[in-house]
Amino acid sequence: MKAYAIFDLDGTLADSMGFWRQFGREYLAGCGIDNPPTAVLDQTKSMTVTEAAGLFLRAFHLQGSAADIAAEMNAVMAEHYHRDIPLKPGVRAYLDRLRFKGVRMAVASATDRPLVEACLRRLGVLSYFEFVCSCEEVGAGKEQPDVFLEAARRLGAPPRDIAVFEDSLAAVRTAKAAGFHTIAVYDPYSEAEWPALRALADEAIPDLSHAIVETL
Repeated sequence: MKAYAIFDLDGTLADSMGFWRQFGREYLAGCGIDNPPTAVLDQTKSMTVTEAAGLFLRAFHLQGSAADIAAEMNAVMAEHYHRDIPLKPGVRAYLDRLRFKGVRMAVASATDRPLVEACLRRLGVLSYFEFVCSCEEVGAGKEQPDVFLEAARRLGAPPRDIAVFEDSLAAVRTAKAAGFHTIAVYDPYSEAEWPALRALADEAIPDLSHAIVETL
């Protein structure tokens, strides 16, 4: 049994990917861009907000800087994190079981840390985690292992002793290559990736209510 666990937020703990997907479309519609390609929106899944803003800037030739666009995106999404994004099924009960077993837990997210903390605090589960580590803070999205390695450093454990829970193929690929035990969590907004996720990850589950503590 692993004594440490790192959880993604969006699509893993929180049922937020629909908000992000729709928000991307709404944000671009406000910029006069209707029906943006799904392939472009899908690329933002494992990016920081600043990286996603840069992608939109390049793909759609938007006005302003990536920093300006990221600030606008964060301001709109902040309302959802503070108000209406829910937990995914089985999250609270599973966190209870892990805490009872003495597993030390952290969150590694592409979302800005203050928004992650606000969301988890509102949902009543922030106290389960020792800390939140954000991709923005380490300066790289989940195509790179930096956020996972920083979380491991702060937990004081090597990757081989840590389970990483993720719903993104890119993130699972990165974590597995860095030596972590990977557990893929199904999310309908990553359904096209699910066969590849199941093949790549060490374990694959439909949601956290199906996770087995003893196999962590």
